[in-house]
Amino acid sequence: MAKLIYANNISLDGYIEDERGNFDWGISNDETYAFWTGFQRPIGTYLYGRRLYEKMVYWETADTGGDQPDIRQEFAQTWRAAEKIVYSRTLQAVSSASTRIEREFNADAIRSLKESSIADITIGGPELAGQAMSAGLIDECHLLLNPIVLGGGKRALPDNLSMRLELLGERRFQAGVVHLHYRVIV
Repeated sequence: MAKLIYANNISLDGYIEDERGNFDWGISNDETYAFWTGFQRPIGTYLYGRRLYEKMVYWETADTGGDQPDIRQEFAQTWRAAEKIVYSRTLQAVSSASTRIEREFNADAIRSLKESSIADITIGGPELAGQAMSAGLIDECHLLLNPIVLGGGKRALPDNLSMRLELLGERRFQAGVVHLHYRVIV
């Protein structure tokens, strides 16, 4: 059975976006791109909320001009190789291959996807991930803690949720980012 993994860049005070909806404050250098590429390589399916999908769809054509550094080209190729499911009531059409839209979050459908998938699944977007957390579907969390305090914005973890976690590993990056890898304890 595949694992459902919540993976995200977060600020020290627990946000994935600032108050204007930007997440360009995260440290993006060759070391973090290499980490994310290696992390994403074995993933078979990405589950996205609409806003995160609209930001990530950039990778559908990011390396076609050849002007991207090799590490970013590799990330783009890895991103395109995975299946994508976008959860949105408003998105009319997708802008990437191997992508479909689901109008509603369905915990049973995600359970079935986990049972039938050979490769692990990631989930992104705090509202979507929060629904999966509340339904007890998340198996692991991979958080890249960035050395910045935003003071507000979109929280990485939902309010009114209680989850016990076991630390499986951590890694420090030269730029001050810390990767925290947790298993959800059932």
